[in-house]
Amino acid sequence: MACLAGFAKAKTSTDFRKSSGPLATRKPSVPANGVQLALSVVIEGSGQDARATVAQVDGGTSLEHTRIPFSSAIGEAGSTGRSRIPSGSRAVGRENFSVGLRRKFLHDAGMTARTGMLLVVSGPSGSGKTTLCRRLADAGEVRYSISCTTRLPRPGEINGRDYHFLTRDEFVQRLEAGDFLEHAVVHGHLYGSLRAEVVAHLHNGLDVVMDIDVQGADQVRTCDDPAIRRAAVDLFVMPPDENELYARLAGRGTDSAATIALRMTNALEEMKHWRKYTYLMVSSTREEDYAMLAALVTAERLRVARMD
Repeated sequence: MACLAGFAKAKTSTDFRKSSGPLATRKPSVPANGVQLALSVVIEGSGQDARATVAQVDGGTSLEHTRIPFSSAIGEAGSTGRSRIPSGSRAVGRENFSVGLRRKFLHDAGMTARTGMLLVVSGPSGSGKTTLCRRLADAGEVRYSISCTTRLPRPGEINGRDYHFLTRDEFVQRLEAGDFLEHAVVHGHLYGSLRAEVVAHLHNGLDVVMDIDVQGADQVRTCDDPAIRRAAVDLFVMPPDENELYARLAGRGTDSAATIALRMTNALEEMKHWRKYTYLMVSSTREEDYAMLAALVTAERLRVARMD
């Protein structure tokens, strides 16, 4: 069993692997109201079975405590935002504790929280990229960048959830106002991603996924905003073969034969651009594709270059 005493705004030295006694002893800071606040964490067990008993201490007396998985205490949970322990607070929330301890640990190591990642995913219609991006967002891993388009909604699509459906005049007005981070003409329709939505998420340390075509990806790579270029990483999703691609497009049951033929022609042209991307995924089953995408996201989050 290891014991960690961590005080608000106080520096501590932590090594969770080897310590068997108190990892640090520091005098707690004294807020303006004169109340000394501290967190006491007792870690029991090891690995995935480890548990942390978290207690708020006032003048050496334990006030309230809660038991949470140790992985939640020091892991990725709540990787964004700032955590504070309010003066006079009588309880320690799970999320605030995990955020605060993680940030304290990074701060003591000379690091700060990582910046948001902009995951750009491209691929021809039928490659499964939209399903992958939506699933990643539904799992709470990323924020989905909702594109604007001038095409008509398909059955079941909702304005503001699937796309921002605009008239051509509305789209042109926003384009002239500089509202788009990227825009393109795809299958005869206008598409674009709103700059403000993407930048706001990245600024707050949140990861964003953009489901865009090869034209839009080119514009993101050459964006004049260094923060966008730093945040961006791109993936091309390739269908397994031409026959499977046709089967997927025809299987939708929403497009005419002429539309399917146009999408097939455009898909073969788009697939020529895969070498421009950092990552290439050849689509297999939905589960295997998602596992690979999730692994990519995890690996990119570990990049030292993403630490602020």
